[in-house]
Amino acid sequence: MLSNNLQAPRTALPETASGDDPLLRLQQETQPADGNIGLRATTHPEEIRITGITVMCPQCGARRDWMVICDRNEISIRCRCAHQWVERELTRADYLAMIGEGIGQDYPSLEAAAQAAGYDGTLAGAYLAEPRAE
Repeated sequence: MLSNNLQAPRTALPETASGDDPLLRLQQETQPADGNIGLRATTHPEEIRITGITVMCPQCGARRDWMVICDRNEISIRCRCAHQWVERELTRADYLAMIGEGIGQDYPSLEAAAQAAGYDGTLAGAYLAEPRAE
């Protein structure tokens, strides 16, 4: 019979560096840029390739001229026709790598971002920037 004073040995968890802690990383990724606004967006006139496949709007067939939206840790792609979808293959780190540090615009809402950048449907079917041939 075991005494109440005896305790079973506990399993020790491996030590991880603070950058490797998934909970800390998730907490950092879900923090808004300035504490108040969680939505950040940028335009991307070129094609976007994810795992080697060119992104295409399922609504109108567009293959370039996107609005890329980072809403905390969820990345969405929006077309000029106003069709938008969550792109599960992209992470916040992918978004930051795509736009560079400090680039992109903070918006109070998705509607404000779409209207300011011309992705609210009023420019459906228009390509405003021609990709450069190199």
